[in-house]
Amino acid sequence: MTQLAEGNGARIGDGWAATLDDVRIRPYNVTDDARLRRMSAWLSRGSLYTRFFSGTPAIPEPYVRSLDGLDHWNREALAALLDDDLIGIAEYFRDRGRPWRAEIAMLVADPWQRRGLGRLLLDCLSALALRRGITEFDAEVVFDNQGVMRAIHRRWPDVRSLRAEGTAHFRLPVAPPGPVRSGHAEGRHPG
Repeated sequence: MTQLAEGNGARIGDGWAATLDDVRIRPYNVTDDARLRRMSAWLSRGSLYTRFFSGTPAIPEPYVRSLDGLDHWNREALAALLDDDLIGIAEYFRDRGRPWRAEIAMLVADPWQRRGLGRLLLDCLSALALRRGITEFDAEVVFDNQGVMRAIHRRWPDVRSLRAEGTAHFRLPVAPPGPVRSGHAEGRHPG
């Protein structure tokens, strides 16, 4: 692989710089548990706090085990992989009482934040959700997570949040994703 100029990609394990073209998106599966645990090494305490709303030093084991129960319809998760490393995960949980709505959550390794990986994961997850009849996402965001707050307002400029106890709750219409560049997702959009 060619060494890329600083700023074009994220530095990972062996020191080479990778870009989104090197990332593969696919459904999360039970063989990803060890990869998810290893991902903790690439997450700051701040990233863990803004995803899990607690001061956990690593991705919580109950969360890892909960992903073994994915049915890939009402509860879905997509994995972003760089070689054998998990560098991002996006998931939704369908609301049983309102099946057109699902809660969304995402976690991106620190070196990959602000590089388009979150948007790529959201685009792929949105495509799946729409095909499965989900038209609204609910998102709970810690106030301190200004990067995600800005990203939400860029994608949904007219959205407003309900605020309570240090978080902002957003109800977001699921929009068809923009075009996914080749190489990012197996078969364009997983599913």
